[in-house]
This record gives sequence, structure tokens and C-alpha cells, in this order.
Amino acid sequence: MPASRLLLCFLLSISLNPGVFSQPAARHDAKHTKTEGYDRDYTLQATMLGYFGEDGTRNPVLKAQPGENVRITIVNGETMTHDITLEKMGVKSKVLVEKGSSASIVFTARQSDTYFCSIPGHRAAGMVGKFEVVDGPITNENTVEGIKPKKAGKELNLNFEKGTLQDWTATGDAFTDALISADPSPVHEKDVKLGIVGKYFLTSGGTKYYKRTGTLTSEPFPVTQPFAAFKVSGGALQDTRVELVRADTKEVIFEITGSGRAPLQPVVIDLTPHLQKEIFIRIIDNETGISQIPYIGDDKWAHINFDDFLFYPSRPNFTNELRKSDIVVLPPLDPVIHSGLSGQEAARSMTMQKGFSVKLAASEPDVVRPISFTMDTRGRLWVVEAHTYPVRAPEGQGKDRILILEDTNGDGTLDKRTVFMEGLNLISAIEVGMGGVWLGSAPNLLFIPLDKKNDKPAGPPQVMLDGWGLEDTHEMLNNFKWGPDGWLYGTHGVFTHSNVGRPGAPDNERTKLNGGVWRFHPTTKVFELFSEGTSNPWGIDFNDYGHAFITVCVIPHMFQSIQGARYQRQAGKHFNPYTYADIKQIGDHVHWIGDRGPHAGNFRSDAVGGGHAHAGAMIYLGSELWPKQYRNNIFMNNIHGSRVNVDRLSRNGSGYVAGHDKDFLLTNDTWSQWLNFRYDPSGSVFAIDWYDKNQCHSSNPDVHQKTMGRIFKISHETDKWVQVDLSKASDKELVNYQLHPNEWYVRTARLILQERGPNRKVHKALKNILNTNPDVTRKLRALWALHVTRGLKEQELLDLLGHESEYVRSWAIQLLAENKTLSATALKRFGDLGKTDTSALVRLYLASAAQRIAPENRWEIMEALLQRAEDKNDHNLPLMLWYAFEPTVPTNMNRAADLALKAKVPNILPFTIQRLTAIKSAESIKVLQDLQRRVANNQDSHENHEVQTLLKKALASN
Repeated sequence: MPASRLLLCFLLSISLNPGVFSQPAARHDAKHTKTEGYDRDYTLQATMLGYFGEDGTRNPVLKAQPGENVRITIVNGETMTHDITLEKMGVKSKVLVEKGSSASIVFTARQSDTYFCSIPGHRAAGMVGKFEVVDGPITNENTVEGIKPKKAGKELNLNFEKGTLQDWTATGDAFTDALISADPSPVHEKDVKLGIVGKYFLTSGGTKYYKRTGTLTSEPFPVTQPFAAFKVSGGALQDTRVELVRADTKEVIFEITGSGRAPLQPVVIDLTPHLQKEIFIRIIDNETGISQIPYIGDDKWAHINFDDFLFYPSRPNFTNELRKSDIVVLPPLDPVIHSGLSGQEAARSMTMQKGFSVKLAASEPDVVRPISFTMDTRGRLWVVEAHTYPVRAPEGQGKDRILILEDTNGDGTLDKRTVFMEGLNLISAIEVGMGGVWLGSAPNLLFIPLDKKNDKPAGPPQVMLDGWGLEDTHEMLNNFKWGPDGWLYGTHGVFTHSNVGRPGAPDNERTKLNGGVWRFHPTTKVFELFSEGTSNPWGIDFNDYGHAFITVCVIPHMFQSIQGARYQRQAGKHFNPYTYADIKQIGDHVHWIGDRGPHAGNFRSDAVGGGHAHAGAMIYLGSELWPKQYRNNIFMNNIHGSRVNVDRLSRNGSGYVAGHDKDFLLTNDTWSQWLNFRYDPSGSVFAIDWYDKNQCHSSNPDVHQKTMGRIFKISHETDKWVQVDLSKASDKELVNYQLHPNEWYVRTARLILQERGPNRKVHKALKNILNTNPDVTRKLRALWALHVTRGLKEQELLDLLGHESEYVRSWAIQLLAENKTLSATALKRFGDLGKTDTSALVRLYLASAAQRIAPENRWEIMEALLQRAEDKNDHNLPLMLWYAFEPTVPTNMNRAADLALKAKVPNILPFTIQRLTAIKSAESIKVLQDLQRRVANNQDSHENHEVQTLLKKALASN
């Protein structure tokens, strides 16, 4: 799907809506019940917010007496994977997927324990609670009696038992029909018991009248006891809340929202600092819950429920007490200014940074459903129109087409339009170069030879690779881009499962992928998985040093793509079962609000960047006259935020940290769905906009708009339009373009040189830049151009391993290892660098290169790198070293154990023990036994104790 759809799985979006969390299943009894065959029978609702009992308790303490037979049943409260596990006893339920499905664990109460969800990340998100084995009776009753507030000796109607709003003043219409005397309530979800006290409780609308707004304020009254409590439920929203206010100063001394669930829960307040002062209660509902997003339903939990305010002489204890720390409060909906605008209106409605302007370059009907684009040697835009999306058509019935769009007079509009090809099928990506056009058309990677003179195909599409999956058509091969090394790079999502190879290739000659970055060499026809994992990356670009970065969705958004790395996944497992841990994002932030997960912050995350759905990636290296804050930093579109985010990329150890910078542009239009950007020869930026009211992928074609699309041009006041055609440049001019301040010229010229092939004069001129230019980025440009034109010999690369620049040394390592066959000399030099090089970046490239070397030839490199204690806290190196070291373990288990024992990088020893355990041979058992003896003699420490425990379990399992 286009990234704009990548974006949000509708079911997840709804499942993480606070309203859905609050709908309990038919039975969620966390109280003691006795059922035939069980002494204690508990039922909990499982959601990402935690486990909930019928009385609203989050992660309740479950109790049993010694020896009792216990059953705990969980009911899935959302369309997500959940289970329940006992930590010490090792009892685990089956995994639930569908909403409303249930599973149980049964055990005998012999020891206290912790229950939690074992799905990765769910325990950390809050799905964890206590199970206690207790002697004596188990009671849940509060023993402190409450006292009704009085004013001038008269009890106030703060619990509404008079059936009226006496002693309260209302504004707005939220409290027009506020008092309810039934449980279940007629204005809430069916079969949901709120647990009211007495005959009446108050609601600001329930799920029936949630659109109403207003305020209800009580009469002031004196604080006569040190504690108070009341019951509350409803939306966990900033504008649905209960406040306690000092009457004299109007200071809000306490406030709380609902938890996003229906059952009323008691809230306890310490009023000791306010004894004998007058306070009043203010119940606020300023949230309509009305969704302004066409495919997102209203939030029916935009209301507040309230009951039973009482004073207490000492702190009361309630088993289902609601604490503020249990609630993730969402801010009001982001303001939605526009939607459904014309192209010209959309451009006029955008908010730009000072010095910038935006212009509509093209729109419907001239361009419709633009899903991908690139630029050719003349700066013209090649745009794919995805008319077939989201379902691949029968063969021969595709409707996609490729347009060539050009600004012929410099007015910013693309006034010339050429149809290059029609009848294509489910196109998701395009790139031009190396003699033709490259297209993603799952299940194929296509190449169309180009008649450059006439802008027409020089032949029919050729299938270069097949086996690309179609399971999720917004997560297929996408966002092609030429890398500095001459390979065609692309991205791929986790929910589509591909098995890629040349047409007709057997399975053992194919590469499996379901998430990550891949690359294909246009002349050698080699295909590789470059890095694995993440979610649905829909953008890739390279900085001045040739380092790749990708933007992703749903999980944290920013990853540096390192050769051989394995990254945090939204779903699925790594292909190597011995991965054990993966590398996390480099961002120091996320773009969504709260700890409830990315979907919960949809359209409420303006303050932090707009939401979780990102599309496109552009590291700006265009005009040197643009403000310096943008150069070498990464731009991405934020779909739900209707804006372009910018992250600052700063070196840190072997890699980078991405910091949140000021948003570059606001579209102020919920239909805007920019999918990618590219800068042109003038330094201006073009952006394609799949303009659609529906921001979520659907396999139903009728859900998506079919007639709209825009292209915008963003320019700085210093940009000057130019007409160029680098295909006509001489070899000498192309070499000189490697020094141009605008990277468009550099990359385009390098690609032309690669297509033209080896040339001695070119090589001589490039080597002069490499050897004499003082700027390391220019040296790198020369190095890459030499590589793609086959102008480097092994000895020259070996010499560069001693270069003063860590960037040059690093790239020499990668280029030496490109074809996966290293000479003995190169292996020796890699080992020496591992011991002596002072750069973490160089050591990272060695870890990547080691993965491309036969395991039996990695020992010297790994022995050196595993001794580098300075890398123990690096973001990338500890795990990258494990990925390189792991395949050596089964080749020589004793040597691997020796290295792991000496390793000064974390996790190498415990991971090695796990890997040896998985071998399950007589030799591996012997090695584990020997490790156990050696570890027992080590100095006592927490780490050593953990290793001994792991070894004990490993030997027991064998």
C-alpha cells in the first residue's frame, strides 16, 4: 500500500481506542468465586492497558490460600495477541488473537507469583500483576465508614440520592439527563455493570449522549475530615474530568479522569492540607468525541461518570482503587482545519517556515493516485499512478501507468506531460537508470529498457526477480533508491512474506524477507537482504557519508540501516532463531502521545509530532543556500499529523541519535497523504500527495479515492530554476560533478558513469579527488564512483584501511567484503583493525563484513572485536558482534566457549550458552559442563550468578 495506508490498521486503531478498552466481556470477575473443580476462579479482561477485573481493577492482586486449586481465565478485550503466564511456576495459557476469545491456566496455589503477558513488549506496557498465597481468610472489604459532607449542618446532595441536581449548578447540555437509576445503565453499553452505590449515579451522557458538553459545579462545603473518596469512570481524556477546587483561591487541588472503562472505581484524596477550608466539586465534560476523520468512529467514551462523594477520618482502602498512575490521559483532538480541498486551495492552506513557499506543481486530472516517483538526468519527474491498488489485477488487466512530468519554463508547474507506459499491474515503486526503468510490481521486480531519445520503452518489461509476496499490498517492495555503492536499494514490510530469486530459481537459491531493506545489483544481478526487521518502512535515503536511514510506522520511527543488522519488529520472528535480541530505533523520541501505544494517540499528538504513521525519507543534501539546520537531516511525512517532521541526525558511538526538530511544514489538511520527497537540480523539493480521506489501507478498492492526486514543489527564496541534462555531459564533467554542493548532481553523475562503465581517464581523475581533496565527503564520493566504475584494485582498498579518516577506512572494509570472498591478506588486515582501530564506526563495519565471511574464517576478527570493552554500551556493536559470532559456535564449540568467556562485550556469554544448548549434542553438553566448572571458579557477581543459573537450566534441558 501507499505509505499513507501503511499506516494504520483499522482494527488496531479501533482496538486501542479508549472506548473499546472500556467494554468488558460478559464476565471479568477478579473477585473470589468458587466453581465446581476450583477453589478460586478468576476471570480478567486482557488489553494492552493491563488485565482488568469486573470492578475495574487494573492488574488486580489475585489471592488464594495454600493448596487451593486455582483457575485464571482471560478474555481478549481487543484484536491483539495476548496470553497469561505465571513467572515462577512457568504455567502459560494459549495465545489469544481475536477479540472475545478466552484461555485459562489452572494450577495449585503453592507460592506467590507474578502473572503477566509473555508477548514481547506487553509486560513492559503494563500487563503484569501479583498472585499471592495467603494464610487466613481473604477479604476485599473496606473497613472505614464514610461521612456525608455538610454545609451549615445540612447534608449535601453529593451522592444524588434525592434524584435531582440539588446543590449543583450546571452549564451546557451534558447534564440534561444526568441521573441514572439502573445498572446496567440505559445510556451505556449493554451488559456493562457500573457498580453504582445507592439508587442514582451521575453521567455526562454515557455512550448515548457523549456528544454533549458542559460543566456541573457543587455548592462549596468545608473539609471536615482528612480524607475523601468518590467513584468515577468514563473517558481517559483531558477534557472529561473531575476537579476538587479551593473555594477561596479557585486553585484546583486535585483532578482525575476516568480510566477509559465503564465500572465506577473509588478514588482516594488526602485533604489534610485543606482541613477546615471550603472546597467544591467541578465535573467537566468539554469533549464531544466527534471524529473529524472519515474512517474513524466517534469516541463514545467522551463522557464522565461520578458517584458517592464521602469524607473519611482515616485513609480508606479499596481493592479496586483507581490511581492516577493507572491512567494514560489523552489530550483533546488535534484541530482539523481543512479537508477535501482543491489542489490550489491545499497549497494556499499550508504553513511554511520563513523563507519557504509551496506551489501546486500538478494535480488531478493530470496526475491521479501517485504512489512513487523519481527524477531522471534532466530533473524530470517519473511518476507512477497506482490505479490497480489495492488488488493485483488478472494478468494483462493492470491499469497502472508511468508519467513523465516536466517544468519547461521555470514557473514551478509541471506543464509537460508524457505517458511513458500503461497497462502495468500493482506498481509500488520506480527508479530510472542503468539503461531503463525499474519497477516494483509484486510478485516481480521489473526492468523496462529505455529508448532515451523518444521517451518510450525499448522493449517489453523484463522480470529480473520474482517471489515477492502479495499478502499485504501496502507492505510490498517499495521506495527504490540507488545507493552510493551502485546497488538498487528498496524497502519491504513485515506483513508480506517474500521468497525472492531469479525467475525459475529453486527455493535454496532464493532469499526470504518479510521486513527490512534489500538491495539488487543491476549488472551482477545479485540480490541481498541488507538489514532485517522494523515494521513497514516506506522511505530510505543516504547521508553525506553513505549511511542509510529508514522511516517506519507503528513502532518507533527512525532506524539507521546497517548491513547485516536485525531490528525491532512490529510482528513476526527473525529468520535466524538464534538472534535472541534485536537493535532498537535511533530516535530519542516518538511522534505519538502517551504510553498506551501509537494508535491511541492518533489525531491527539500535535504536541509531539503528529502520530505514528510515517511516509517518505529525504536527507536534504540539495542547495547549500538552504538553512544549515536542514542539511544532512532527515525529512519524513507524518500522515496523521498532516505535516513534515524533521529529525536531526547526530553521530553517537558507532552510529547516530535522531533528535526531534521543528516541523518543516504543516499541510493543515487531513486528506493530505504525502508519500515521498526528492530535491531537484535547483535544490527545491518535489512531494507527491496521494490525496485521500481514508488514511488506512484496505483490501477493498472502494474504500480508497480513485480520482485525486497532487504534486507540490517547495522552494526556498534562494532557489534558482535550472535546465540540465547530465546525460549529455562529458566524462570529465561527470567527474567534476562529484564536487558539486547539490547531491542531485553527484548521484546522477555517478549513476551515468556507472552505466558508461570503466574508463582509465575517469579513474585517474577520481583518484586525484580521493587522494588530494581535503573534504572527506568528497573523498567518499570519489571512492564510490571508482567502485561503481570498477576502478579499484584490492591493494588500493587495502591501502585505504590505513587512511586517516574513519569514514574512508569503513567504506574500504565494506567494498572489500562486497563479493563475500576476501583474500588471506584482507582477513589479516581486518583482524589487525579489530585489535587496534580507535573508531567504533570502523569496528561496526568490521562486524558487518564478518557476517559476509565464511564462519570458519571469522575467528581472528571476532577474537579482536569481542575484547573491545569500550563498545559494551554502544547502540549497535554488542548485537552486531553477536550476529557475526553466532554462526561460528557450532563450527568449533570449545573455541567459541573460550572466546565467550573472555568477551568484554555484554550478552556474548549468555547468548553463546543458549546457542550451545540449542545444538543438543553430546559435544555441546560436554562444552556446557566444562563452562559450568569454569564459571563456578569466577569471582562472585550478579552477572556470574545469572550465567550459572542459565547453565544449570541449559544442562537440565539437555
